[in-house]
Amino acid sequence: MRRRRPRDAGYATVEAALAIPSLVLFTVALAGILTGLATQIRCVDAARLGARAAARGEPAAQIQGAVTQAAPGSSIHITTENGLIHVSVAAPVAAMPLLRAFTVHAEAYEADEATLEGGEEPHAAAEPRP
Repeated sequence: MRRRRPRDAGYATVEAALAIPSLVLFTVALAGILTGLATQIRCVDAARLGARAAARGEPAAQIQGAVTQAAPGSSIHITTENGLIHVSVAAPVAAMPLLRAFTVHAEAYEADEATLEGGEEPHAAAEPRP
């Protein structure tokens, strides 16, 4: 007597129909995470840049321009209290509607150079002896 082989009966098609959308969703999620990380790094760099510029006493328009150039589409908030400058930068993750709902934030603090005691420059490191 001959045995009948079990037929595939379309299982491969069903598995592919379930696997492909899952892989696409995973790829989109991974791209969103990577975009968010890149935006976070840009915000951190922009906040540090803005804090250093504000500490040097640059005009607010130049600070705003530098931060906007470093992190396009970001918003900036600068406050000064007790000789300490606080810069906060926030930006949407991406311009796509789905990712625009997510924002990343970064903050930076810098001492205001105009209020440092005596206005002295920091001491240079000692040169090594031969």
